[in-house]
Amino acid sequence: MTVLSYDAIVIGAGAVGENVADRAVQGGLRTLVVEAELVGGECSYWACMPSKALLRSGSLLETVRAVPGAAEAVTGAIDAQQVLRRRDRVTSNWDDAGQVKWLDSAGIELLRGHAEFTGERRLRVTAGDGTVTEVEAVHAIAVSTGSAALLPDIPGLLAAQPWTSRDATSAKSVPASLAIIGGGVVAAEMATAYTSLGAAVTLIARGTLLAADEPFAGEAVAAALGKAGADVRLRTTVERVESGVDGHALLLSDGTAVVAEKILVATGRVPRTGDLGLESIGLPGGGWLATDDSLRVLGPGGEPIGWLYATGDVNGRALLTHQGKYQARIAGDAMAARAFGRPIDLAPWGVHAATADHDAVPQVTFTSPEVASVGLTAAAAEKRGFRTRVVDYPIGWVAGATIHSDGYEGQARAVVDEDRGVLLGVTFVGADVGELLHAATIAVTAEVPLTRLWHAVPSYPTLSEVWLRLLEAYGRPTT
Repeated sequence: MTVLSYDAIVIGAGAVGENVADRAVQGGLRTLVVEAELVGGECSYWACMPSKALLRSGSLLETVRAVPGAAEAVTGAIDAQQVLRRRDRVTSNWDDAGQVKWLDSAGIELLRGHAEFTGERRLRVTAGDGTVTEVEAVHAIAVSTGSAALLPDIPGLLAAQPWTSRDATSAKSVPASLAIIGGGVVAAEMATAYTSLGAAVTLIARGTLLAADEPFAGEAVAAALGKAGADVRLRTTVERVESGVDGHALLLSDGTAVVAEKILVATGRVPRTGDLGLESIGLPGGGWLATDDSLRVLGPGGEPIGWLYATGDVNGRALLTHQGKYQARIAGDAMAARAFGRPIDLAPWGVHAATADHDAVPQVTFTSPEVASVGLTAAAAEKRGFRTRVVDYPIGWVAGATIHSDGYEGQARAVVDEDRGVLLGVTFVGADVGELLHAATIAVTAEVPLTRLWHAVPSYPTLSEVWLRLLEAYGRPTT
């Protein structure tokens, strides 16, 4: 069988894989991407884009209803079918022709099928019709296969045919009732979306809501969900599921039961590595692919495998599209640099080192209210041994919040490294606070001293004025 040869091969043509390939091509490498599903991947068709399309209408309606004059113009409820139709347009009706056209324009070759390692730098790609193509990479292969939903081992759950996040974001209709198992970002966002679309939502979390964030963030989102009509059950587990003609009964650890038409499981993610044939190159299948900061996969002994890279969810560093694309740019550049013997900059904050994955990861949770955070929480900073000071300020007290909407409620928190006078983390909770986050990301990433932040003057009257108020609450330096 003829073996097709390329300088570099990327497994997975999602948002992350596309960016790896693009940077590799720009660096001078003839590059192939292999994709078993749709070019554009999870983010374009089943995650970021469709989920935010489902959330947008409810968010806008809530804001309008909080502004007198505009509120009176609202005469009806959300049209769920129109929301779903707009979601379909956002996902291009799950047609990847536009994404394929972009690959062509970028000079990236595409091979459709499932890739499996057969040896060092070698892959077997099996197309949907059974056609097999053997390919090899002269310099590097990058695994960008992403992650899939984790299904917990709950008796009766699989028989209930539960939704995963993919089903929730691609649903063709809104169920009358929806039980959501989980307390993370997906659970909170889908609870927000489906409550706004008219479903009777029950969210069941074994711990608190949004436990990875500052505690006040989850508390605010849980309260808002309850006010919107959702039933939020925290510190509760699902013991078993019993399905019948009237729906699915979820029997809970507190002795109560919840009956729902549909169940959504949002309890975590697992890497898509179980069927890649990693065993043929000495790596265990099914696990996360740990990497160094240039995204080279680490072997069993912890040493980097010089030709193998892993980017995006599959490496477990930060399961967020923007961080995956950040890694992709670094990996693609590093692949090309190593191929041509160009210098590699792995120093702290070097161009070939994904150091932002460690302490400067930004994330927006598009609930109502929004939660926007970057860096370390107060608890995480304390656990790491930093000497910190925490500064809180109600966002509703700034003039921009008064203009934004009546009764604006929100909270800002800054976690300050007292020894260096820089920010370790920032969290905002409130309507539209996601647009505040990049300023915080710059401050945390660049380690801007608070003495310099005093000279970054926020415009008035905007929500950004909260930056001034945080600095005032901290106290102006005397030197």
